[in-house]
Amino acid sequence: MANNDSLTKRLRAVLDEPETGPTLRRFFVNTIFDSTFVILGILIASAFSSDPNLRIVIVTITTSSVALGISTGISVFEAETMEQSIKMKEMERAMLTSLEDTHLHKVSRLTIMVIAVVNFTAPILAGAVTLTPFLVMGENDIRTAAYISLGLAITILFVVGAAMGRAGGRNPLAQGARMAVAGIAAFLLCFWIESLL
Repeated sequence: MANNDSLTKRLRAVLDEPETGPTLRRFFVNTIFDSTFVILGILIASAFSSDPNLRIVIVTITTSSVALGISTGISVFEAETMEQSIKMKEMERAMLTSLEDTHLHKVSRLTIMVIAVVNFTAPILAGAVTLTPFLVMGENDIRTAAYISLGLAITILFVVGAAMGRAGGRNPLAQGARMAVAGIAAFLLCFWIESLL
């Protein structure tokens, strides 16, 4: 129980850090946008092909989402480890003492883990949402499932864009619409490229 209380306190300390919120938002938004755009490409290449195969659609979205999650999770972990290390060294120089195994050091390490885990989950979330229509409808109507999945992907872009707008003090609907239009434009461009090949 004491360990849980200690972890809860450290998590609160992580979230209270002024840099944690903006860093989480920035990485999460970038990752979920990248993941959603990748899924749009997968839909074009597999679900909207002339002979769609349900297993290929499901496997491709699943493996791509997991691979993106691992990639972004590790890259963010490494980047944040470097940033936190620099921050701790600057604090040690200012305080003229080592902070190894102190509360500050433990909070720093937990900050790295929280940011990395959040970024790992972003592609998994995008993949799970867009995969749902295929799992529900199965082989019955892959094309309809693909259109629903496309709509869900555009909705993800709109919702995240609107959240960005709200957080940045801009018009949430306008920001969400911009992101949704970018998604639709990317889909149409990739669909056109696919038709040429």
